Amino acid sequence: MHILKQPINILLVLLLPVWAGCDLLQVKSEKELEQQEEKPVARVHNTYLYKSDLVGMVAEGTRAEDSIARINRYINNWVRKQLLIDEAKSKIDFDEADIERKILNYRYSLIAYQYQTYYISQHLNKQVSAQEIEEYYNQHQDNFPLKQNIIRGKFIKLPKSAPNLSKVKYWVLSSKEKDFKKLEAYCFTNATNYTLVDSVWINYEDLVKGSPFAETPNTVQFLRNRKYAETEDEAYKYFLRIVAYKKTDDIAPLEVVNDQIADIIINKRKIALAENLEKEVYNEAKKQKSFEIYK
Repeated sequence: MHILKQPINILLVLLLPVWAGCDLLQVKSEKELEQQEEKPVARVHNTYLYKSDLVGMVAEGTRAEDSIARINRYINNWVRKQLLIDEAKSKIDFDEADIERKILNYRYSLIAYQYQTYYISQHLNKQVSAQEIEEYYNQHQDNFPLKQNIIRGKFIKLPKSAPNLSKVKYWVLSSKEKDFKKLEAYCFTNATNYTLVDSVWINYEDLVKGSPFAETPNTVQFLRNRKYAETEDEAYKYFLRIVAYKKTDDIAPLEVVNDQIADIIINKRKIALAENLEKEVYNEAKKQKSFEIYK
């Protein structure tokens, strides 16, 4: 495995921030010497920003005007932040050593995170089976309460001028395939809005928004007591068929939270991979005697 061929390098990221701090100070000193020969692009009191500090800020292929705009934003932000830092230093005493330690720790956290992200991208299995999803759902149903009322059913909004309105109720309530085809063709030609697939759960409030059904004073009681309903306003007639319903705070059906559970399972895999990476690096380095901790 690639990570095990370089245990010392990885341990430097994970385990030896103090030793590497010396290297960081040396690199910093070398950079300062180089910058003495370089023309600065900005100054705040005795602190300078150099062109070399801007390297890598703009991706290759970026348009020239976009690159200039981004660099100018960075320079202006740098000036503002540096002014605030200098103001703070003039008003408050800081523990410089503590700040350096925090900067170093943050730097190593970024390096470790980037490597961890790369490792996960190379090893993560994003395929989640239906069985895995169902097992997780059965074990954690209480974690999935509904936040809205949902139904499986049909909803149709038709202009009052539409032909053969008297047949719509029959087609809506019929379980025959031929009647569904007739209803589908009729809605395609005449309906302003319609939902006919009653095997899919739908947010009830979104479904009836803008219709008189949305003004029902007690939605749960209405859903409980009605399997079919019609209503109208000045211009339209509305048909509603309720095959099944779930109310707010009920356990969400598996179909509703299927994608959410898949995301949870994948996220758990990411966490496991990150933990496994750290253990593998540490254990291999320990076996190779790549580090020591002195008392």
